[in-house]
Parts: sequence; C-alpha cells; structure tokens
Amino acid sequence: MGRIIDEVIVHCSATKPSMDIGVKEINEWHLNRGWSGIGYHFVIRRNGKIEPGRPTNLVGAHCKGRNKHSIGVCLVGGINERGEAEFNYTSKQIVTLTYFLVSEKILGRKISGHNQYSSKACPCFNVPAFASNI
Repeated sequence: MGRIIDEVIVHCSATKPSMDIGVKEINEWHLNRGWSGIGYHFVIRRNGKIEPGRPTNLVGAHCKGRNKHSIGVCLVGGINERGEAEFNYTSKQIVTLTYFLVSEKILGRKISGHNQYSSKACPCFNVPAFASNI
C-alpha cells in the first residue's frame, strides 16, 4: 500500500530572481546538509517547467512535522537581490502552480504554504487564499 497524501505544501527556494536553478542544484544543497537528497517532490523553475524531485511514494523533507502525509512543491525564487523575502515568481511559474494545485484540489488534498507551519516567510504569499481563487 502506498503512503496516504492529503496535503500539498508550497515552498520557495529562497533564491534571487537572477538565479535559474532546479532540482539538480537543490538536490546538491540538500545532500550538503546531510539529507538523503532533495526534500521537495516537485520544483517549478523560473521558466514554468515543473521538475520531479523526490518520488512521491517517499516521505519528503520539506516541512517539519508535516512530511508524512504531504507533497512538497517548491517555486524557484522568493527573495530579492538584497536577500529579503519577496513574491517575485514569473507568470509562467504561477500558471504552472495553478494547474498543479487544481489537480491536487480535484484529488481532495489540502493546499498550504510553508509559512503556515513555520516562522519563515516561505513562500512569501498566502497559499490558501491563492488556492481558494482557482
């Protein structure tokens, strides 16, 4: 039997808009932290392309206390050039995120932002409000 997934948690990579990164780079960062690999299940790059990260049949490492029954999706960006939290995602990223979240809502999954479970600003917007409008 597969794991029960009842929630999607949206994150940001906390990278500047000038940084075009994806699964490869985030995987390296997480390995350097001593993790078994990328903690997110999906990454949405600046160009709107969604890349698979950790397989969804495996528990993620993206939101302490919430990983067992959730999927983590990470938007690349989230800080400005000064390193301050900022909603700076491209329109292509928002389109991809919207389609992704619609499919998750159809499956009946709760949609949350990392900032609901952490003192971090990540992903720098109110995810439940965003999801309620799609």
